[in-house]
Amino acid sequence: MYLGEEIKKLGFGLMRLPQKDGVIDLEETQKMVDLFMENGFTYFDTAWAYTGSEEAIRKTLVERYPRDSFTLATKNAAWINCRTREEAIAQFDLSLERLGAGYIDFYLLHNLGVHRTKVFEEFDLWNYFLQKKEEGLIKHLGFSFHSTPEELDEILTKHPEAEFVQLQINYADWENPAILSRANYEVARKHGKPVVIMEPVKGGLLANPPESVEKILKAAEPESSCASWAIRFAASLEGVITVLSGMTYVPQMEDNLAYMKDFTGLTKEQQEVIRAAQKALAEIPLIPCTSCNYCAKVCPKNIGISGSFTALNMVTLYGNKDFAQNQFNWLVKGHGKDVPSSCIKCGKCEGVCPQRIAIREELERVAAAFEV
Repeated sequence: MYLGEEIKKLGFGLMRLPQKDGVIDLEETQKMVDLFMENGFTYFDTAWAYTGSEEAIRKTLVERYPRDSFTLATKNAAWINCRTREEAIAQFDLSLERLGAGYIDFYLLHNLGVHRTKVFEEFDLWNYFLQKKEEGLIKHLGFSFHSTPEELDEILTKHPEAEFVQLQINYADWENPAILSRANYEVARKHGKPVVIMEPVKGGLLANPPESVEKILKAAEPESSCASWAIRFAASLEGVITVLSGMTYVPQMEDNLAYMKDFTGLTKEQQEVIRAAQKALAEIPLIPCTSCNYCAKVCPKNIGISGSFTALNMVTLYGNKDFAQNQFNWLVKGHGKDVPSSCIKCGKCEGVCPQRIAIREELERVAAAFEV
């Protein structure tokens, strides 16, 4: 049986639930859960690391609906403050307790890639979770992923037991060298793995895309939201289990349900509109970094150069400084890299850059933008 044949192509991402006075607003969340379920959608995605989310979905969904009427996904982030295997396993036990659902339909090793991948190997968690699957506590085992196609291929080759992969895919990142959505998707398909799509609206940025892109989308369908184009693009790909939308407000939910309830895929004409939008994005002047990271290999200060440029490009594209700041913090500091202001102007990076970027000059711009 195909893993996603009975799941509608819109999933409720529970990372950005509505808040009131700094905590999750259960009344508003319940309204969204009820709308979602009433319209025939069933896939809910949370994680051990999403503060308050697992408890909220227990109260608003698990305790109110029959267990066989919904699908629950949650994740294990063994790389977050876990010094021992037992501490990593405790995340699984805590998720089961928080959710109170008896079992987890889709259990994911959370955010594999670079240094995070090896933690799951060192703690032998693949085998542990396979055991939990045999016990009936996990129905399907997979992982979410943020890294290169080469590493994805390596993981799937080593772990054919992974039943699905969760990938960041959207039309803006389809050819983005920092994300490589298309290439990662193609690796998953090569291995015959169905895909759960995350970040189809790129953290909300594609709900308000650059003006040149918005004009194209609105000219084609004045009544359709820009966000709808992003989700429909992702949902039209083959082998997709569901597309996660991190919804915070009832109007967002209503918009998503309106165009996804009877969705069958983009037409050829609509696909042409997406290609025009992608072309418009590509014409916006950006730092032409391809994230080859030759510069990082020769930098004596271990500066997060490509991550810095990705963050600055986001400001140029979307004008959302807060989102870009979070990306800078994650791609640079979160990956153990030094900040741009540490640059000693040696120029070694520029000597190996295939794109001939004025790296020292651009790092000054990044430091001025994000090092506050």
